[in-house]
Amino acid sequence: MNLTDKKVKLGILLPTRGLLLKGEQPANMERIFELTETVEKAGLDSVWVGDSLVAKPRMEPLAVLGALAARTSRVRLGTAVLLPALRHPVLLAQTLNTVDLISGGRLVIGAGVGGVFNDDQKREWAAAGVASKGRGRRFEEIIEIVQGLGLGKPFDFHGRNFNLDSPLMRPVPANDEGIPFLLATHYRAKSQAQIRRAARLGAGIISISDTPDEYAQVIQKVNETASELGRDPSSMEKAFHITVNMDFDLKKAEADAVEWLTGYYGSDIWGTRWGPFGGPERVADRIAEYVKAGVGTVVVRFASFHPEKQLEIFLEQVAPAYA
Repeated sequence: MNLTDKKVKLGILLPTRGLLLKGEQPANMERIFELTETVEKAGLDSVWVGDSLVAKPRMEPLAVLGALAARTSRVRLGTAVLLPALRHPVLLAQTLNTVDLISGGRLVIGAGVGGVFNDDQKREWAAAGVASKGRGRRFEEIIEIVQGLGLGKPFDFHGRNFNLDSPLMRPVPANDEGIPFLLATHYRAKSQAQIRRAARLGAGIISISDTPDEYAQVIQKVNETASELGRDPSSMEKAFHITVNMDFDLKKAEADAVEWLTGYYGSDIWGTRWGPFGGPERVADRIAEYVKAGVGTVVVRFASFHPEKQLEIFLEQVAPAYA
């Protein structure tokens, strides 16, 4: 196991979509509570939830985090990732600030622009009544507005998509520095706009599907751009979202993961960029590669219909190496 001495925060993505893949209903929210309480008792850093309206249906993320805020006392509560551009910024700010207040300042928002790569995603934008064209600019304006409305004083904003004439938002975030936003930044996007957006507006970055070498290049570019903008890149959180299955039988692990991912996305997108699948030793080694690349927070998603068993294995055989 090629571990590193560098401290890393471990988080678990909760199956707010996974529990619905075989027709189970939200009555299983108790399973979400139990998984979260197990993570907190184990001393891990955080729990996370994904987001989608109708493209990949699931429980609404901020409502779930509000409920978890009342059931926990220590773990950070995050989104990986929220799609702000599908929402109105004033209502979003009120919701985020309220959840942050309930949690005592433990909210962290991984946020992405959102894609229009398939018919389901196109229908999602249409269902929300939001044009997908120009969504990058809309996303940036929403982040600026949410941050501005968290300052505790009247906030003016005049942009391409939104105009605000000095509204005063209450409540405000629990911490003076506001709610941290980790902006989705991916090597494969080859987007300088993503890099600059994260360096200018983000408290950090979050990615999925990049290899360790690719993500190291993303980190380098974000750090360089942040420095150019007068920001301290070392203060920015570097998070990565990894998808694993830890069945000790490699063939079973791969079959379970492919079935789960196909149900989750509608097809097995990204292929070998997921994983590793198989024993926990492989997962620990892969996490170590990302930490060596510069990742400070690892968000683990279990590509499995048995998340409780996966979490048990992870806590017993992977997490102790990073305690």
